[in-house]
Amino acid sequence: MAAPRLPDPLPIHPRGPLDAVIRPPGSRSVTNRALAAAALAEGTSLLVGATESDDTLAMARGLEALGIPVRREEHGWSVEGGGGILRAAGRLDVGASGTTARFLTALAALAEGPSQLDGTPRMRQRPIAELCEALHGLGARIEILGENGCPPLDIAGGGLSGGEVTIDASRSSQFVSGLLLAAPCASGAVTLQLLEGRLVSRPFLELTLAVMEDFGAPVEWNGRDRLHVAAGTRYAARRYPIEPDAQSAVYPLCAAAIAGGQVVVQGLPPDSEQTDLRLLGVLEAMGCQVERRADAVVLRRPPARRLQGVEFDGNAFPDAVLALAVVALFAEGPTTVRGLGHLPLKETDRLEALRTELRRLGAGAETGEDWIRIEPRELAGTTIETYDDHRMAMSFALAGLRVPGVQIRDPGCVAKTWPDFFDALDRL
Repeated sequence: MAAPRLPDPLPIHPRGPLDAVIRPPGSRSVTNRALAAAALAEGTSLLVGATESDDTLAMARGLEALGIPVRREEHGWSVEGGGGILRAAGRLDVGASGTTARFLTALAALAEGPSQLDGTPRMRQRPIAELCEALHGLGARIEILGENGCPPLDIAGGGLSGGEVTIDASRSSQFVSGLLLAAPCASGAVTLQLLEGRLVSRPFLELTLAVMEDFGAPVEWNGRDRLHVAAGTRYAARRYPIEPDAQSAVYPLCAAAIAGGQVVVQGLPPDSEQTDLRLLGVLEAMGCQVERRADAVVLRRPPARRLQGVEFDGNAFPDAVLALAVVALFAEGPTTVRGLGHLPLKETDRLEALRTELRRLGAGAETGEDWIRIEPRELAGTTIETYDDHRMAMSFALAGLRVPGVQIRDPGCVAKTWPDFFDALDRL
């Protein structure tokens, strides 16, 4: 899906305090997991509120190539499940979507014939060897054609036999999620042992388990390092509501923290499994007020209340760290974020990109192997480079709510997850 045509660079106009109500698009993370489960189920599922973005459309196209019809209807996406039967796909183009690449690699191993998976030049720099090695242990035949354990891949298909394998999830929990999503369609039980218990972004794995259980395929987990999918486990088609995207909600919530005032984000229940809502605790520590309602989250910062620098671990919600780093520009005192060793493996090297663009605005920024320290200083308007990374564009646009002269290069890159983000920002 292409973003609306925008000036490049796009100027951001200061404003505030805010008084806004917004409902973000449906969760991209939930949508892609639900698409996989629905595709492998017997019967037709309706994903109500499924979001249209580059990532989810790439996933839908990949499933269609594997023989699973996905139709966009008035209230959501209809997925005609194949009961675990997938056909040879030929070429699977995942674009820039890491989630799609990891999930479709595992699903294509179930197909009756071969597939070739590839994506953008950046995708050819994103690791996938750990997933392929684990799939080999379950009977898959996958050849990595790229350099340094990265796509493109040649996936022979033929199904998964089941068994017990060890998987290294220290660089991405998506390796575990992709394998688990395919596991109910293996011919035998599947047991995963996490290498030395190392798991990055644990809440995203918990989200996968929740979606699988909702579709009738529970996973036994000891909560630490061992997961098991019993033989005979099967997905069941269903009508499945997709709640609004907490990863998108990050930006209006952080906008209220930066500009002051209040933002109400609708559609997020108190028991939401989405990990990015953990940023609410950080924003509270910085001086904001948070209210959880039955179907909404409210964030307030009275304009007279100053933000405070904090220290926190961002391992569980790495995408939100970029926006929180921009919030830190307007705090009293420095902010230090740890647990970021996997940021360089994202759509761009986000740790280096953060440091560069924070400094471009005038802030102090230092980084180490897995941390960043932000020192607020006098800021000045500038043109922000976005590195074809949607989260860099959305996060640094927030700086323009307080700093005159901020412009965003390549604003159309937000189509990856929220095509009309800048319209939504204007409506705040």
